[in-house]
Amino acid sequence: MGALDPRLRGDDDLWLPGDSCKAWLRIEGAFPAPLGDNAAMALRLFRTTGYSTLLMPGETRKATHPARLVLWASLWVAIACNVAVWRFLVGAADWRAAAGSVAVIGGGAGMVLSLLGWRRTLKLAVTLAVIAGALAAAGMWTQQLPVHTLWQGPPRTMMPAWASFMRWQVLLLVLGLAVVPIVWAWNHPLR
Repeated sequence: MGALDPRLRGDDDLWLPGDSCKAWLRIEGAFPAPLGDNAAMALRLFRTTGYSTLLMPGETRKATHPARLVLWASLWVAIACNVAVWRFLVGAADWRAAAGSVAVIGGGAGMVLSLLGWRRTLKLAVTLAVIAGALAAAGMWTQQLPVHTLWQGPPRTMMPAWASFMRWQVLLLVLGLAVVPIVWAWNHPLR
């Protein structure tokens, strides 16, 4: 077993079949070395052009696809920021109301975020959707409004009163529902 070729550890723009394959496979003598005078005429498969792509090869594996961010954000708004799910978990609501509100809210959030799913606007749209979902959930929970207020009542009735933000429970609820996914979304690079 041979060691890696020291010439291939940097930013090589010349790919020589004998050197690279031998180092990559770590088998000495598996491929013949290029001929002496023809080494400069060897096939160049990878060359540096000076053009920088949006994402380097390592970043494409770590970067989140925009559709995945849309999916996770709409699921967060539909499940975590949904008062009908909370009431179902405590036993105060029917499972059909909770499932219906998850479908309506998740579908609406997914549609809006998909329309705004461009690279420059997606994180801002996710931020605004999560903040709106957290404020609506906090308002409906503190005022004990029914879930159908989302699509039947005026939007001003859903928001919590400003005085309720002085209570630590409401402030903690809004911060927990909004800040956690916003920090997660802004710390993940997009493709």
